[in-house]
Parts: sequence; C-alpha cells; structure tokens
Amino acid sequence: MDNLNQGSTSRREFLKYTTQIAAASALAAGIAPKLYAADNNTLQLALVGCGGRGTGAAAQAMSVKQGPVKLVAMADVFEGRLAQSFAGLKEEFSDKMDVPNNRKFIGFDGYIKAMDCLKPGDIVILATPPAFRWVHFTYAIKKGLHVFMEKPVTVDGPTSKRMLKLAKEASEKNLKVGVGLMSYHSRALQQLYKRIQNGELGDIILMRGYRMHGPLGASHVLPRPAGMKELMHQIQRFHGFIWASGGCFSDFYIHLIDHLCWMKNAWPVSAFAVGGRHYRQSPEGITYIDQNFDSYGVEYTFDDGSKFTLDGRNIPGCHDIYSSYAHGTKGIAVVSKSGDCGMPSSIHKGQNPTRESRIWESTVSPEEADPYQNEWNDLVDAIRGDKPYNETERGIKSSLVTSMGRMAAHTGQEISYDEMLNCEHEMAPDLDKLTMDSPAPLLADANGRYPVPQPGITTKREY
Repeated sequence: MDNLNQGSTSRREFLKYTTQIAAASALAAGIAPKLYAADNNTLQLALVGCGGRGTGAAAQAMSVKQGPVKLVAMADVFEGRLAQSFAGLKEEFSDKMDVPNNRKFIGFDGYIKAMDCLKPGDIVILATPPAFRWVHFTYAIKKGLHVFMEKPVTVDGPTSKRMLKLAKEASEKNLKVGVGLMSYHSRALQQLYKRIQNGELGDIILMRGYRMHGPLGASHVLPRPAGMKELMHQIQRFHGFIWASGGCFSDFYIHLIDHLCWMKNAWPVSAFAVGGRHYRQSPEGITYIDQNFDSYGVEYTFDDGSKFTLDGRNIPGCHDIYSSYAHGTKGIAVVSKSGDCGMPSSIHKGQNPTRESRIWESTVSPEEADPYQNEWNDLVDAIRGDKPYNETERGIKSSLVTSMGRMAAHTGQEISYDEMLNCEHEMAPDLDKLTMDSPAPLLADANGRYPVPQPGITTKREY
C-alpha cells in the first residue's frame, strides 16, 4: 500500500518563535506536542465503518470551509458496503478523495491498516456499531489522531469505564474528539439552552421525549440467510442485537435523552421503565429473532426529584410523534419540534405550546441550519485553532444514561446511574481479538432463537 506516513510530520510550535531543536528537546523531555494538519495544510481523513452514518460523516468532513480535507483510506468488514460508500462519495467529492484500491481495507483489522495511512494530527471517523468503539478509539489515541465517533459510544458498564479512561488519555495527548450527538451543535437548541439557563423557563420540573413510528433499520430481524456467517449477520443487522448497538433503544432514543439532559444541565440518577414485544412475527408469519422490544416507556428521575419521561415505539399503523418538551415553573419549551433536533425551538407562557402562547422562537442563519455540518465545522475549527475540544465524556454519559433506561425496561428493575456504570455484564468481551472466522458474541439456541430480555425473571443483566 502507499505509505502516507513517510516524511516529516508537522506539529504546531510550542511557542511562537521556538526552533525545531527546542521542540525536539521538549519532546524528549516528555512534553506532548500539539497536533495539527500536514505540511500542506491538508487534514487527511480515514473512514472506519462505511455505512450510511460513516459515509455521511465523511461527506460533512469534506464539506468544511476551514481549509482542505482529503479522504485517503477506508475500512469495513463488508466489501460491498465499502464499494457503495466510495462510489457515492467519489461522485460528489472526487477532488477531495485519494483512496486507491490498496487503501481500501476489508476485515476486522482494517481499522489498523486505515489509521496507519494517516499522520499524527489527521482525523479518523469511527462509525462502526458502538460495541467496537473502544477498540478503535484505543488505536486512534496510540496513533495520535483526532477522532470523530458516531453515537452511541458505549452499550454497557465495563466499556463505559474503559472509554472514560480513554477520554482522559485523549485530552492528555491534546487530541480533539467529536461525538455524533449533533443536537449539541444545533444553533436553535444552543439558543434555547442559554435562555433556560438564564431562568426564562423557571425551574424545570418535567421533560418529555417521544420517538414513536414504524420499524426502522434492523430493529426487527428475520432469520439469518443461508450461507451467511453468524457474526457477520449480527454486525450487518446491528440494531437487532444489544451487544452490538444497545438495540433500537440506544440507537434511536439517545438524541432525545442527550439534549433533554443538556437542557436540564444534569444527568438522571435513576430510571424505572416498562416495555414489551407485541409482535414477534413478520406479516408473512416468519418469527423475528432480534432482542428488541417494540415499545418502551421510561421515567428518569433527577437528583432534585424532577422527572423526564421517554416514550418509544416501533409499530406500524399507530399514532406517530417525534419531538421533545421541557416544562418549567414559568412555562413550556418546545425543544425539538420534530425529529432529533428539528427547528424551531420555542418558549411559551403556560403549559400549552400554541402560536398564541409563544413568547420566543429560535432564528438560525441558513449557513448554520444543519447541525450535522455544524459539528464538523466546530471540530475542524478546534483542530486548526488548537482549541480544547473533547466530547468523549459527554458522549459516554449520554450513552450510559440511555443504557440505564434500556436496562430498566429489560429487567423490570429500577436502575441507578451507578448500578449501570458498575454492572459487570460486558456483552461482547475481546472484540479487539475478532477475526472473520470468530464466533459471534451472541449464540442462538437449537431452534435458532437468541436470548431476549425477560423482565422480572432475568434481573441482574439484560439477557
């Protein structure tokens, strides 16, 4: 393969007029250098995980205006998915791509090969199912790479603890890390947050989040196709397997959980939940084999006693709602009007958010209307300007609070934040040792069925 590591690696000067000799002396003394772009000011990019999210993140990375960004390596475990991603990106960003065939990597070690194509100070996108996040993040830190990682970033307690340690290591190495919780970069939600913190809503006493629609992604999984390996089937249909993604709960609901906790400026201390699976068969009568419930209802409690209720449903033909709200002692705020962070946000007097009761509504310029692009603009701005920037800890806590609600529903128990963090069930250990021939972390029984949550029966772990 082309070795993009050959030649000198540029680093920001320690002081404005320090010489190369002084910098080398400081490095020898153990002082971590500040990392930035290559000699020609181009930030090189590697994409690990070439599904829709990874492809979208790569497109946004190559759309930033703060200097050149070039995609130079790609990795996935599915050759067809990598090829499709490459073709789509090439059509729109041909002048910003330099990914010959010998820098396209297939297999579980592809992340290593892709990151080895980068110099310290370049960027890697981590967009595989979240179970692999700690594995890939570990190597990115070792290589001195800035990181953009998709959400969720963890699905259980042991990996959350592991990622918290890695977050500190990244900061110690002055690495910039963005997490794909784009609500935090919505200019409308940023405006609302400031107003809430300034007291315009009074004390928040209740928050509500809803994501209720028909089945999406791989939330409902049919039996494994003949000839496909078990491990590959579970990774391909990752929404259906808790070890891989946290199931549809973690994947679908984390944005609402993340931005409502942000508005409250606090994390819940406990969760109590219900959930169930009403439909176990497809319309054709084939039994689904995934681990998801198709409806969830969670009551989160904050330290001050206030509540946050979350309702999720994946059933066709029912009433759909996808929005979020914050109730305060002075009125109500529409946080997301529709979707994960749909504009406009607004504040209303009383508790009925009508046009007549509205006293404020967000206004956002067209160039900042896309939170997905904003998060990349903010990350690259931090890299080029060498500003402190590490969203990992927030991403872990959002993921952990999401898992807390999921575990409460799946076990039928009230689960505290500390119990979730200290739960010893690592659902997929040793993922750093996987090969294409490895067994899957989840094994089916003789009838081809996987273990499913049983509230009140299996209470110390989710399955």
